[in-house]
Amino acid sequence: MGGAIEGVLRLGDAYRALGHEQHLLTLDDPGDPWVAQCPSPVVALGRTGPTKRFYPARAINWLRANLSQFDGVVVDGLWNASTLAAARVLPAGQTPYCVFPHGMLDPWFRKHRPRKEWLKRQLFRVNERRLLRSARAVLFTAEQERQLARNSWPGWSGITEQVVGFGTGDPPHHEDAMDRAANHAVPGIKGLRYLLFLSRLHPKKGLEILLDGFAAAHGAGELRLVIAGPGDPAYVMELQERARALGIGERVDWPGMLSGDAKWGILYNCEALVLSSYQENFGVVVAEALACRRPVIVSDQVNIHDDIASRRAGLVCTATVAGVADTLDALSQLDPGAMDAMGARGRSLFLERFDMCRVAERILAQFL
Repeated sequence: MGGAIEGVLRLGDAYRALGHEQHLLTLDDPGDPWVAQCPSPVVALGRTGPTKRFYPARAINWLRANLSQFDGVVVDGLWNASTLAAARVLPAGQTPYCVFPHGMLDPWFRKHRPRKEWLKRQLFRVNERRLLRSARAVLFTAEQERQLARNSWPGWSGITEQVVGFGTGDPPHHEDAMDRAANHAVPGIKGLRYLLFLSRLHPKKGLEILLDGFAAAHGAGELRLVIAGPGDPAYVMELQERARALGIGERVDWPGMLSGDAKWGILYNCEALVLSSYQENFGVVVAEALACRRPVIVSDQVNIHDDIASRRAGLVCTATVAGVADTLDALSQLDPGAMDAMGARGRSLFLERFDMCRVAERILAQFL
């Protein structure tokens, strides 16, 4: 689950389109259904049964035995047992490798979860730093992410950095079946104007300021708000109670996680996608919205906000209630022609920067 894993799978599609193969080494249980459904060959070496062990001995042994079969390795993510396996084998091997942190070097936890940050700093000294220093390159999705990483971790010298971007595959063409699925997932939404949040429901995503800003925005009075995605039930209930207390409970829909036709239908028909996160490395759903020609509203804590602003593919707000409200009011002042032009510029930005085939080419260039 999550944008990083979705990105890995879409990169696999792009590699194959470019004539390469992707194989995945994971610590999933080999019996997990997503292993069987994965479009790339998977070596799943997680321990089955109720007993789980942190030290990935089987993955370490497999890497040592099979590493020479591959032209390059990409380590996705940090701070886990997979990273431990990679650090034990890859720096001493002859096969070049890169590390793709997917935002996991961002200092957000330093302020909001200091205990977790302390643990990360210890791990960085004994494991992650060695892995990063021996890599062909550490890959970043945006310049802001690169700057945050190099200025936040001690002993960063000697690490090679490369901004390669991130993205997703081109979405399927808009079809009537998608609209029907969306109307089934959110009954009565057909023909209505609505803003869309489509992501994991997590405190980091700024959902409280989105609800408060939506309630405060004068220009949002004729709009609905669809908040779609999985989340902890207790947290979702808190958000729903907040919406009711703000007097907007009947204007907010909570369909849960959407996928397939329902997801694309709700995305293609939204007025704009909103992601008011307190910290966001990339936001795959933002790239999906741009690809669908939908305007986006992102906070200035989403690391690709500079791209959105410079290409006028959407609006950028501060991660505050006032920032969200003011930006929603600004959106309401745009006429249909301006909205269509913004969507067209977003589509061009997607094709240039966030089409996964372009990202795959930049990653492959590290090994060629």
